[in-house]
Amino acid sequence: MTISLIALAILLGLVFMRVPIAFAMAIVGGIGFAMLRGWAPAGAMVGNAVFETGLNYSLSVVPLFIFMGNVLAGSGIAQGLFSAADRIFGRMRGGLAMATVLSCGGFSAVCGSSLATAATMSKVAMPSMRRFGYSDSLATGAIAAGGTLGILIPPSVVLIIFGLLTEADIGKLFLAGIIPGILGIIGYLLAVMVAVRLKPELAPKVGEVHPMTRADAISVAAVLALFVFIMAGIYGGFFTPIEAAGMGAAAALVIAFVTGGLSRDVLWQAFVESASASAMIFAIVIGAEIFSNFVTFAGLPDALADIVEDQGMSPWLVLLLIVAIYMVLGCFLESLSMILLTVPVFYPLISGLDFGVEILADPDALVIWFAIIVVVVTEISLITPPIGMNVFVLRSVLPDVSLGTIFSGVYVFWVADIIRLALIIALPILSLYLVT
Repeated sequence: MTISLIALAILLGLVFMRVPIAFAMAIVGGIGFAMLRGWAPAGAMVGNAVFETGLNYSLSVVPLFIFMGNVLAGSGIAQGLFSAADRIFGRMRGGLAMATVLSCGGFSAVCGSSLATAATMSKVAMPSMRRFGYSDSLATGAIAAGGTLGILIPPSVVLIIFGLLTEADIGKLFLAGIIPGILGIIGYLLAVMVAVRLKPELAPKVGEVHPMTRADAISVAAVLALFVFIMAGIYGGFFTPIEAAGMGAAAALVIAFVTGGLSRDVLWQAFVESASASAMIFAIVIGAEIFSNFVTFAGLPDALADIVEDQGMSPWLVLLLIVAIYMVLGCFLESLSMILLTVPVFYPLISGLDFGVEILADPDALVIWFAIIVVVVTEISLITPPIGMNVFVLRSVLPDVSLGTIFSGVYVFWVADIIRLALIIALPILSLYLVT
């Protein structure tokens, strides 16, 4: 227990020194394992982690889903989604901000990446909201918060990684994310309504609303068709979740070609960005595997379980403490790193607890419910100071907007997320209704 806590402290210290999280986890995990077992076994463990991760067939879904999202991002689908959503909410004050949230939800459903959603929608939505007189705080807040939906609404790279770590059914994880994802969109729409009601100066009065164009309708239809194609293919037994990634990538290419958004430059950019993002993710996965092997051998999960049992702590209190830890870690670590670092420690602890709820008596249901809670907490961390990765993505894309302005705009969405998290914890059926 002591060795593990010291290692965690050193790891966080390296992160604060701006050592990349992948290398920080690999260094601490490798050296820690060597101190416990010796350098030769540590070298073998590191080599196995690199080799097995690189050849893990299940991880092939990651670059394929990322490629699918990049193709759609470059093909102009995001602009069509935003325009269509504007036609729906244009008659309401704050309608463009609501349209941003809705289009972020739709785009993230086929992108699977919060950072990519935030970066893409900032280029699409921000110019329009500025042109019509929206405050920078509400505009950037809607984009940053809407972008967080990308790690929950399927297909989600984070849910895939969680499933691989816990050996949970990825298809069921996708299905479980639908209702909480819809709740997130509804909560964000209500947050915009509340914000413009309390501060009317955040959004202009309602202007002229134009009818939906054919191009807008095609974008909406394409996204819905791709989402239905992937989910129906998985649950209809036509292909596995891993095969769904390849089918989705191929379908995205067809959609981009048919809609006229597929060019040589778009395709090349999609390949380059997908390769770069995939390399980063694989490096983090390898580092997390090395660190996980170390803390497991050091006995941290067993030690935590013993503490919970000795102290007679309520399972619900344990869960709330884990949520609090995620909230704190989310202020300093990005989402994927946080999940890879913590799930190997917390999952064995949670899986051994009895929450006294009939629907959670099934171990498979328990892990799915815990997965959704972890992902929602991770979503919250993406817009939580002082880090808030989505906020920093927007800051890099919009250098003329200060971090303070963006953070002042996300607080209403942060409150909506906290309410959603409380509902998901108190009512497990919200996550498990479509699965059971």
